[in-house]
Amino acid sequence: MPTSIPAVDFFAAELAHQTDPSDLAAARAAGAAPLVLDVRSAAGWNQGRIPGAVHLPGPQVRDGIADLAPDLDAPIVVYCWGPGCNGSTKAAFTLASMGYTRVQELIGGFEYWAREGLAVITDAGRSRRAPDDLVAPVQVL
Repeated sequence: MPTSIPAVDFFAAELAHQTDPSDLAAARAAGAAPLVLDVRSAAGWNQGRIPGAVHLPGPQVRDGIADLAPDLDAPIVVYCWGPGCNGSTKAAFTLASMGYTRVQELIGGFEYWAREGLAVITDAGRSRRAPDDLVAPVQVL
């Protein structure tokens, strides 16, 4: 099927505007922590979230982002539930349309963050589940 976008340009754009849970975790561990925005509802936030994330529900992104990131070049990663949710895509589009230049979407969202065995926070505290062997390597002892 013909396309007007060369494959190399398409994939370069994807890599520039998306990150995955393990890459985000590695960047944070290395001290390159972007602003991480959870754009889900309050119920989703309360169910669990990425440690250090800031809650800014999707409908509030346009009005609330300037207080969190006044610099249009601030690195920002947005996430929602998972692959079946486009809330992070909508939020990333809103931010980009407002002039934010370093916006990335967390592919897999909160679901894959948790499924990879990365730490999550709830009002009850911090926890970590065993990695799902369908999304992360199984450690052989």
